[in-house]
Amino acid sequence: MTEKAGRVIHLDDVRPINYGGGEETRILLRAEDTGGAYSFYEVFMPPGEGSLYHVHEAMDETFYVIEGEFEIKIDQEIHKAPAGTLVYGPRGVAHSFFCVSERPGKMLCTTTPGGIEVFFEELSALLASDTRPAWEDLRRLGERHGIVAHPPQGGPHGGPPADPR
Repeated sequence: MTEKAGRVIHLDDVRPINYGGGEETRILLRAEDTGGAYSFYEVFMPPGEGSLYHVHEAMDETFYVIEGEFEIKIDQEIHKAPAGTLVYGPRGVAHSFFCVSERPGKMLCTTTPGGIEVFFEELSALLASDTRPAWEDLRRLGERHGIVAHPPQGGPHGGPPADPR
């Protein structure tokens, strides 16, 4: 059930969640704001940065590029995504994104159901230490949130090699 009271949120009033490397996420609507239906957030990504190749087991994710250009990999296909492009990543399908423009990129994203913000907050805390976390710690964090992350394997999108079938 969605919250009955409306909300007005100004981007400048939302504290960004940082991941190192200049990446930021600003959660505009948290799960508790939408009765758990979805989370809505802005992602700021410097050139040459991106996500690991990963799968949300029980969450759909939608990316709408508003600035810059991204490559968004859905399953084994890489899609060019300049500003004005929407890409849908259904639950259970591996995906990643990577900012390929010379300037930073921005996307507006939703996840359904909501709740991804807790993962982002915990990831930020894990990455805030002076030493790089062990891969196993990152994997376990994702697992707690229904995310299966594939270890980097070269190239901007990393992940496992394409299935030879």
